[in-house]
Amino acid sequence: MAVVSRSATTYTRHYLIRHEFDRKTKTCVANNSLCYSAKKAPPPQRIVGGRRVIVAASPPTEDAVVATDPLTKQDLVDYLASGCKPKDKWRIGTEHEKFGFEIGSLRPMKYDQIAELLNGIAERFDWDKVMEGDKIIGLKQGKQSISLEPGGQFELSGAPLETLHQTCAEVNSHLYQVKAVAEEMGIGFLGIGFQPKWGIKDIPIMPKGRYDIMRNYMPKVGSLGLDMMFRTCTVQVNLDFSSEADMIKKFRAGLALQPIATALFANSPFKEGKPNGFVSMRSHIWTDTDKDRTGMLPFVFDDSFGFEQYVDYALDVPMYFVYRKNRYIDCTGKTFRDFLAGRLPCIPGELPTLNDWENHLTTIFPEVRLKRYLEMRGADGGPWRRLCALPAFWVGLLYDELSLKSVLDMTADWTPEERQMLRNKVPVTGLKTPFRDGLLKHVAEDVLKLAKDGLERRGFKESGFLNEVAEVVRTAERLLELYHGKWEQSVDHVFEELLY
Repeated sequence: MAVVSRSATTYTRHYLIRHEFDRKTKTCVANNSLCYSAKKAPPPQRIVGGRRVIVAASPPTEDAVVATDPLTKQDLVDYLASGCKPKDKWRIGTEHEKFGFEIGSLRPMKYDQIAELLNGIAERFDWDKVMEGDKIIGLKQGKQSISLEPGGQFELSGAPLETLHQTCAEVNSHLYQVKAVAEEMGIGFLGIGFQPKWGIKDIPIMPKGRYDIMRNYMPKVGSLGLDMMFRTCTVQVNLDFSSEADMIKKFRAGLALQPIATALFANSPFKEGKPNGFVSMRSHIWTDTDKDRTGMLPFVFDDSFGFEQYVDYALDVPMYFVYRKNRYIDCTGKTFRDFLAGRLPCIPGELPTLNDWENHLTTIFPEVRLKRYLEMRGADGGPWRRLCALPAFWVGLLYDELSLKSVLDMTADWTPEERQMLRNKVPVTGLKTPFRDGLLKHVAEDVLKLAKDGLERRGFKESGFLNEVAEVVRTAERLLELYHGKWEQSVDHVFEELLY
């Protein structure tokens, strides 16, 4: 089964490491191995017009698994723990989304245009196609993949890379390939966090089965879930950890500083042609999407926190679906804990595989997300330089021991109430948010220095990637100034200003 969509992002897709499982002790053995109680088969493929086509749908399925013993909770804990790797094996995985639009009308790309674009990139630049039924829904090339978000947002999930120079080169190569095909079609791509002009009714729906279930469920659990699905874009970075203790430190630092990343990268001040009252509307939308699966996870700061506590949290997050026999089965409202006990009414008596667990983990959306790596999820999509700056920010803070220790010392006495206050207020006031005896801007300046120092100590001459953040820490405010000034209150100009 091809694993090339958001359903199993960057490292889960690309670190298909060798593994073996000691049945007697239910423990991981050898080389940080993945505790599988199932054996994966290679993805089914066929040849079409001389090109290899991956015929499986985007998530892993039970068809690619030979089940053995029933899963236990310890297996789920071991799955997360299997992500631990020594520092020399740490990598950087960057993902970013962007809005495609017709240059003439500024309207969002339709699916048939997206299909033409995907086919064009595949043929010209030698990518393999990923299909769901007879619809092309993505591309895969080596350790990179391209996938579609619910409203056609175009996502690159990058390969796990060693340096930020490699990361930025990957972004540039991707944007070159996309532009080479898209410009011939009269299509452009916009780097912004929220669709600035069009309403939900104007956004096309992608032909991916999991999105149908999410679209029906979202209005039941929050007022802004459909906006999240169809009108937001993000850039995020996925980072490794060496041990459970290292994971805890990075998880806490990431959660505490996520509002600062949101403020630094705030880039979504427009909605349906007008200012929306936020510097990051994308960030605000997550506050009323689905409280069961989003937020600042205060339990991560408990003394008892570790892989097992995250598993307990994830077991009780309501499920979206199970994928069986090439179709998505709606299991909304039930939990993975029910599934583990064989109590899912949608598939009575069936037990989960690790593929099901992997899928479920991708349907949880906190500000920092744990899989076999950590995802930093707080930033708006933006111009191409910021696609390199976001991973630089977090690598400098979390991959350098001195910077990480400084962050943990700096934030040690921040209360849960203060962290939540920042989460709530930053989408509105950004770096101008009052914090203790000053503004968040002053904390952000200190944090940026820690990030830059951390990059310099890495020794790869990467600190220049942070210049974009240091120089332009007011992206949303600058767009609003242009809107009220030079643009004469027309948001159409943003499509040129933030064109890739």
